[in-house]
Amino acid sequence: MKDEILCCFWRCYLQKSKQAYCPRPVNDTPLELVVSDSATDVDSEPERVSPFDLSSFTESDIDLQTECSFGQISSVDRTSETMSVYSGSIDGSSYVLKRTKGNMRMSMPMTLSFCYMALLWLKEPVTLSDLLRFVAEGHIPYINAFQYFPEEIKLYGLDLKIFRVESWPEYEEVHNKMLELAAFLDLPRFPAITDSCFLHPDMLCIKYLMEANLPDELHSWTCRVVKKTGVGETNFLTLDAENESARKANYDILSVAIIIVVLKLLLLLNDQYEWVLSNFAEERNKKNKEGRLWFDFRKWYKVVKTCMDIEQKKLAEERARCLWKCETPLFYSAKQKAATLKKRQMILSLQRQFGALTDSPQVTEKQSPSSFQLTWDEENPDGSCFHGHSLEGFLQEKGNLHRPMNPEYWLCTVKLCNKKVCGHLAHYKEGDFSKSYQFILNLFSFLLRVDVSLIHEEVCLIEHKLFNARLHKKSKKQSKPKEVEIPKAPGNTG
Repeated sequence: MKDEILCCFWRCYLQKSKQAYCPRPVNDTPLELVVSDSATDVDSEPERVSPFDLSSFTESDIDLQTECSFGQISSVDRTSETMSVYSGSIDGSSYVLKRTKGNMRMSMPMTLSFCYMALLWLKEPVTLSDLLRFVAEGHIPYINAFQYFPEEIKLYGLDLKIFRVESWPEYEEVHNKMLELAAFLDLPRFPAITDSCFLHPDMLCIKYLMEANLPDELHSWTCRVVKKTGVGETNFLTLDAENESARKANYDILSVAIIIVVLKLLLLLNDQYEWVLSNFAEERNKKNKEGRLWFDFRKWYKVVKTCMDIEQKKLAEERARCLWKCETPLFYSAKQKAATLKKRQMILSLQRQFGALTDSPQVTEKQSPSSFQLTWDEENPDGSCFHGHSLEGFLQEKGNLHRPMNPEYWLCTVKLCNKKVCGHLAHYKEGDFSKSYQFILNLFSFLLRVDVSLIHEEVCLIEHKLFNARLHKKSKKQSKPKEVEIPKAPGNTG
């Protein structure tokens, strides 16, 4: 990926931003670079670097382009050449200026946008939420990434502010920056996301059903919702940066939203109906212990909540122990070096002393990265795995099709907002929704490490696609817009 795809994207970005591979690069630096008059003709536009065909680029060509792009320093004043190495890179000051709209200067979150764009181009089985979780778990260098720089690259001056990260990358920021990058680089339509691809909702729903410890039979229902709403179509899923009107899918969030809609179809999730079904399932399972067990929502809730509480506590402790400052101390100038090193030694000494006094637990060895955070053993005798449980108690047969026994459905929102005006299609206020719905949202929010409102917004969008015909029919009958006569959850004031 790095050599064949990512490096090509990077070279294209350098040329598009006129930082390299062009005769006259943009000069934003305080150190003025004067191009010699004897240099080659720079009036003609350079040949565009294609990120898809760099076979004609030889090492000598790259060296020649780079030498030309950085120009020649005028010999009028050589004092600028003897600047202290502790002043940092020559363009460091341009990165600390206030960013303007559409600015494509590099940043640490943008490095992840490059990586995700390359993964998406290759259709690798890694979602954006997986990528950001690998960063948080320390499998991908991001916090204090400069510790892995080669020995000859030293950080001084303003460069420290560029590479020093003191916050976790956010899903929306990385995703939106990736879309901006794809448009900035004029990338063509990405390889098609078909139903055999890992990023297709039918495939991702299997993953999240397993991780959420939900019955396997739900997958047939998620497939029906995908087909009914059209969110599994290739044109809907495939990224096309040139088509501004096309919606850019968040594959992981889309998949968990589909699962939530299916759970609402079958269980209603209004803090009443799901518990009534749980009573029936519990009674039936007591009488028929040898047969296939019916899915018991109450029991599932208790098992999953206990496990999630434990994992959330672990996550909170790990984040509390996170060292935002690297083991190797940094300093802005040579004068500060001695004082900084001495201060660092004192801090380490105090940490060892307090650790001995408090008998703090030893940090466990970092585990290898995995696509699953929660795993459930079907052979476990305590019945904590629900993958093989039946949905028979929720369904009734009509003709050759199984339909939910529950004839009702409540919409999260009757009317979607204008995203250009509000910034979101729907807004989430915790008190407006049932406890069961909140728990489901919080579960998938924890698994994806994204904000609850992002998942809720996607659920609203799927619902409006699913009930589009009924919503359109109701709006035609009414002279003024009114709420669709679909029951809401009790206590729902939204």
